Amino acid sequence: MNRTLVIGAGAFFAGMALVVLAGFALGGWEWPPRSGAPAEQHEGHDMSAPAAEAEREILYWRAPMDPNFTSDRPGKSPMGMDLVPVYADPAPPAEREVLYWRAPMDPNFTSDQPGKSPMGMDLVPVYADPAPPAEREVLYWRAPMDPNFTSDRPGKSPMGMDLVPVYADEAGSQPEGTVRIDPTFVQRIGVRTAPIERRDIAQTIRTVGTLAHNDKQIAWVGTKYDGWIENVAVNYLGETVEQGQVLFDIYSPQLVATQTEYLHALHYAERLDASQYPDVAERALSLVESARVRLRYWDITDEQIAILEREEAPRRTLSVVSPVSGVVVEKLDEALDGMYVKPGMNLYKLADLTTIWVDVEIFEHQVQAMRIGQRAEVELPYVPGRPYTGFVRFLYPHFNQETRTMTVSIELANPDLALRAGMYANVTFDVPVARDALAVPEEAVIRSGTRDLVVLELSPGLFRVADVTLGASGEGLLEIVEGVSEGDRVVVSAQFLIDSESNLTQAIKAPAAEPETAEPEAPEPAMTHRHHE
Repeated sequence: MNRTLVIGAGAFFAGMALVVLAGFALGGWEWPPRSGAPAEQHEGHDMSAPAAEAEREILYWRAPMDPNFTSDRPGKSPMGMDLVPVYADPAPPAEREVLYWRAPMDPNFTSDQPGKSPMGMDLVPVYADPAPPAEREVLYWRAPMDPNFTSDRPGKSPMGMDLVPVYADEAGSQPEGTVRIDPTFVQRIGVRTAPIERRDIAQTIRTVGTLAHNDKQIAWVGTKYDGWIENVAVNYLGETVEQGQVLFDIYSPQLVATQTEYLHALHYAERLDASQYPDVAERALSLVESARVRLRYWDITDEQIAILEREEAPRRTLSVVSPVSGVVVEKLDEALDGMYVKPGMNLYKLADLTTIWVDVEIFEHQVQAMRIGQRAEVELPYVPGRPYTGFVRFLYPHFNQETRTMTVSIELANPDLALRAGMYANVTFDVPVARDALAVPEEAVIRSGTRDLVVLELSPGLFRVADVTLGASGEGLLEIVEGVSEGDRVVVSAQFLIDSESNLTQAIKAPAAEPETAEPEAPEPAMTHRHHE
């Protein structure tokens, strides 16, 4: 049995040796294989390089059906197909072999013949030897979706897309400070533009305030003579009083004496009324008038004086009445009955609430927008949906050192007396800050800290980064004082990508600056693609 196996194995190896020798004898095989050609042939394709291609520089090798799979040496793809070379120099268009067709927006969608992608775009050919035109100088290669990713040789972007070349003639033909982007890419990244127009800009200032009494409608009640309070009629804080209403009675020896003097002067003038000496009668009348004026100086009303003349007897106590209509907001003591008072003591504080003030705080940068008479909308949290309209009556001339705010006083009408001092209120000002100004949306301005920039669209796909000087702001708009003209189109979205691309272009154009690339990396194991970030 063992002898039979040995004889069979020997016969098999002898037959294989004869086949190999026959191949060499006929000239179909050569050993070793030529450099640069794959060691095997794929069924149905002759992958051996022609003599003209043997001298062309190969950049890297890639899978025919998977552009994301690359290698720095020949081999097989994960699908078992021979890797195809990518040359540094282009082949004549008529001789270039089309490997397959793929979608422009989806490198994973491929076809073996021309057609449409799922997005309706024409499929583009992928050649066996793609390369940039030999007559155009390539400055560098960049990622289609990330202008900050560059390389000094072809390859793949981090997103798996082929790097695109940037040519020297394209960069030099653009005006300084401009950048040209493929219109298809502009649409892809969502660039939106808007015309620069002249508009009025209003600023909305929202703040909070506290309600306070109108100082012009505050009245203090006191006496101008000594006395004792009796029969107090108004005892409570918040009590409403009318003008002329009795607050309390007071006994004062000075008032009794003055009443008596007034009655004596009055009787004396009556007796001398028929005197034959006019000068004496006139002197008697002057005494009556002098006593009456003294009573008035002590806030004795004309009505009380008339009662005194009618009764012809001094009254022990006189009533003190309210000088205004309003609400008792302060009171000297809870019980005034029997209290001894002196001139200068404030017994009651009365406030007229038909108008009320609102004191609000605004910041320093908002002060320039405030004016006397500026309209304000006031709303109280506990009465939502019922705004009150007021007007700025006074701007305080000092700032709060701690909060760096200034107080603004607003006057409100309060016909139903629903507003009371001490309440909180939400206040809104709509103040015009610029008239007929060149305005752009706030999102169109790029603030770098030291510069303010906008991106202008000169033509489809051509953009320029412009320095601007900003003015007032409000309602989502910014005033442009200098740097643009009416009718220009400004980019309002994706301008950061365009600005970064413009900075990159400027760095390339600078005489002393050159594009920086990383040092070449050491060769990596097979089936890897080397590129510079």
